[in-house]
Amino acid sequence: MAIVNHIYVGKGDGIYMETIRALEKTVFPVLPHTIAALLRGVSPALLAQATEIRLRVNQPLLLGLGATDVMLTPAGQPTGRREQAYCCCYDDLIKTLQLISKNSLYAFEQELKLGFITIAGGHRVGLAGQVIVHDGTVKALKNATAMNIRLAREVKGCADPLMPYLIGPDGCVYSTLLISPPRCGKTTLLRDIIRQLSSGVRQLNFPGVQVGLVDERSEIAACVSGVPSMDLGPRVDVLDGCPKASGLLMLLRSMAPQVMVTDELGRGEDAAAIQEALHAGVAVVATVHGRDIAGISQRPYVGELIKNGWFDRYVILSDTPTVGTIEQVIAVADGRTLYRRSKEVRVCG
Repeated sequence: MAIVNHIYVGKGDGIYMETIRALEKTVFPVLPHTIAALLRGVSPALLAQATEIRLRVNQPLLLGLGATDVMLTPAGQPTGRREQAYCCCYDDLIKTLQLISKNSLYAFEQELKLGFITIAGGHRVGLAGQVIVHDGTVKALKNATAMNIRLAREVKGCADPLMPYLIGPDGCVYSTLLISPPRCGKTTLLRDIIRQLSSGVRQLNFPGVQVGLVDERSEIAACVSGVPSMDLGPRVDVLDGCPKASGLLMLLRSMAPQVMVTDELGRGEDAAAIQEALHAGVAVVATVHGRDIAGISQRPYVGELIKNGWFDRYVILSDTPTVGTIEQVIAVADGRTLYRRSKEVRVCG
């Protein structure tokens, strides 16, 4: 069974136009007219590859392309010359914040403390600038001077090649940990895994199961007023903006999930909640930042989950040669490598 290494591969102009339509609905409306017009001038093929839009005061606007980026002219053309690039001003960032908040920044006070705001479509707007601290605690962020719009992707089918490794012959779902450095496509992949677990996979005679999702950063489901704007299938219950540990326990006690999903494990309470879910017989699919098993095994809390073999599958992602590359799929019980990109090992089961 072949695994498609680049999960963002599209089919001709169709995927390009679909991307642009999505940006027109979700991202362009929260950008100043000048910047939105600039981005409309970018070639569809290039815009479809974009992972970030970076704005910094008195610096060129940058279009992130995974491991690299490109400056753009005021007409939206790529350029390697700084003097030709569109230079962002302070008003660009102020106007963007006003559009995001609909002129009610106070309503986003909690998000600003965390340093990011999630907008419609699941796109996360990271912020940097002057931080106000009181008694060692961040109270507010003001005078934003840098902004990173991380573009969320809904790529239906990107998890197709992975599903046979996550679903057993008897229809059981293997508890799985996705291990990935930042910006390697893990959230996009996780989103499609959820959709397929919820909807079912006909090719595997898998009817679908009840899925509970704790979406602490509002990136996976992209909820608006609690309703997912991403297609997660018909059997998903979402706790939006809820701390992972609390949310996992809430779902376990109230919604009777068969699989629970969350993103970016790290704290001790996260690991404890994962263990409680597994003790209750619920499968867990989660992600963690890292490059390999050896690295995350040395960390507190998550390392204990690894050392004690709480998961059934490890899936390791990278951005080499492209974003979304699946490096390995490992069966934890016996240490078998079910798939390795470099050696083309593919064993389902």
